[in-house]
Amino acid sequence: MIRMRWTLVPALLFLALLGWYLLYTQGIVRALRADAEMKTQMFSEVQAGLSDPDPLRAAQALVRLQEIIVQSGVPLILSGPEDTVYDAVNLPFDVELDTDAGQERVRRYAERLALQNPPVGDPDVVQIHFGDPPELQRLRWIPWLQAGGLLLVFVLGIVMVRSQRRAEAEQAWSSMARELAHQLGTPISSLQGWLEVLRLSTTERPEGIEEREISDEMEADVERLERVSRRFELIGRDVELDTLDIRDLVRGLERYLQARMPKLGSGVELRVEIAPDTPKVMGNDVLLAWALENLVKNALDALAGRGGIIRLRVKAGDPGWVHVLVDDDGSGVDPEIRERIFEPGVTSKAGGWGVGLALTRRIVERIHHGRIELLNSGSSGSVFRMKLPVAEG
Repeated sequence: MIRMRWTLVPALLFLALLGWYLLYTQGIVRALRADAEMKTQMFSEVQAGLSDPDPLRAAQALVRLQEIIVQSGVPLILSGPEDTVYDAVNLPFDVELDTDAGQERVRRYAERLALQNPPVGDPDVVQIHFGDPPELQRLRWIPWLQAGGLLLVFVLGIVMVRSQRRAEAEQAWSSMARELAHQLGTPISSLQGWLEVLRLSTTERPEGIEEREISDEMEADVERLERVSRRFELIGRDVELDTLDIRDLVRGLERYLQARMPKLGSGVELRVEIAPDTPKVMGNDVLLAWALENLVKNALDALAGRGGIIRLRVKAGDPGWVHVLVDDDGSGVDPEIRERIFEPGVTSKAGGWGVGLALTRRIVERIHHGRIELLNSGSSGSVFRMKLPVAEG
């Protein structure tokens, strides 16, 4: 939900900028249309003055023409010999021309206008300095406003991506810490139980339990602790890959899971199919076994409480790749999380932390340069496919 909200921020900002830009440009369009209308009026007054034989009415047409020009908003300065300012209209400041200070201020402004637009007329008689119309001033801002808007969206996008990555990293580390505590908790609790049994006298111990059996169970728990610590040690660093027989690895995992299947999933049958011509892969046996175990346990969760069949198939796939498929006949992955099933914290299991498949993707894609994907999922079950690169030679 938080990610969706953050994703909406640049979209809303873009829409706001787009709406504002459209309003701004529409204002310029209206101003240009008004300017065209004004020039039409000027042309009409000129025509009226030229065609009227009455000198008085012709003079009135010129006065109206001057009023229209003044209303255009263009800065105009009328000056004569020795830069004496006769009149000025549409200046960006108020000034009194009958004072020396006012004359000097307008002359300086006229010099700035002359740098942009050369004045017209004879400087020894009458000269007119003019500036840009308001529409042109507004048009000059458009490229800067566009660049500023794009820069703002770009900067905001970078900030959002970094914030999202930081949040994902924190979530991933938090999930891994909980997963580590969970995996360490079971053998530690078992060891504590066996220690309590050892503290009992032989007459107080449950019937049939001998010290040899206790030591074997404690040894198995210690091996499990070592395996867990080894896994998390490797997942956090660069791992050197070796040529690995994926068939032996899967058979070893099969033996490990079959021995624990009654506890892991009552009524669940694990079927393993390995093609005899499956080539070797480049990999790390500890991490690949962990990734496959996570896929099988994910299928066990899908079959929890109902039983079913889990198939683990290994075969040569596309040229240069080995395919490992894990499928079940459960109820499938919730459609709402299918696109995010490999992200940290995403899970459909009540009380789950959503770290198993995220770790599996890291192992397969980042460490082994392979690919893992949910091929299909529906009411008839789910199929996960793992692609591993074939070892050269």
